[in-house]
Amino acid sequence: MVPVDDSALAVTDSGGAGPCVMYLNGQFASRAYWRRVIAELGGDFRHITYDMRGRGRSRRSASAASFEAHVRDVGAVLAARGVERPLLAGWSYGAPVALHWAARNPGRVLGVVCVDGGYPYDFSYAEERIRRLWRRSAPLLPLLAVLGMAGRMSADQHAQSNIELSDVCAALGPVLDEVTCPVRYVVATGGNLGGGRDEMERMRATLGPVLARNPNVRMSARVASNHSRILREDFRAVAAAVRELAAARDRDTG
Repeated sequence: MVPVDDSALAVTDSGGAGPCVMYLNGQFASRAYWRRVIAELGGDFRHITYDMRGRGRSRRSASAASFEAHVRDVGAVLAARGVERPLLAGWSYGAPVALHWAARNPGRVLGVVCVDGGYPYDFSYAEERIRRLWRRSAPLLPLLAVLGMAGRMSADQHAQSNIELSDVCAALGPVLDEVTCPVRYVVATGGNLGGGRDEMERMRATLGPVLARNPNVRMSARVASNHSRILREDFRAVAAAVRELAAARDRDTG
């Protein structure tokens, strides 16, 4: 456990001498979602996973809904594990967390893999829909938390986390323009819980102008699975993006 503020984060570290990959989870997911990617990459890499505040096996926190707290926690885990320059792989919510940390810490990240997340899209129009969704889900939250689909938070905290994410994503364009490490996107198709196919495709389309502006940011793959199933069905594409960045590091240091 790594202590942070009023919480402690459950961390796993495979060790090893290979490039270190830190995996950043979906908004209410646990580290278990990455197991297929980790198995595909195998012992050539050092793998660090952790559950965010109030998720999985980590402890509850008054800041469990705070995006800024989660960005700070990346540095806390890296410091606790003695890692200087990781590769960051973030799915969904984890993608903007990774991008913010990379942009704020130039030279300290080997690269970022964004897995169907990190799109500069404003979905604040959905605020009331988000609140209704979590109010209706309130009786199920204890079960969903056990299944790794919700945090150990109130329905209001879940909603507030989603609403804050809208503000973060709407302001993500300058962050993507500033990032200096290589960034690779693995993009899904189809809809998602709380977001239909058309809405998700509008979100993904915002990546196009970013690719044109910043040569560090590239598309690695567009895959057939949807947002929810991408780490389960297209884990090989995610692993390939990680390998691509690791190979670029080896060429630069060779």
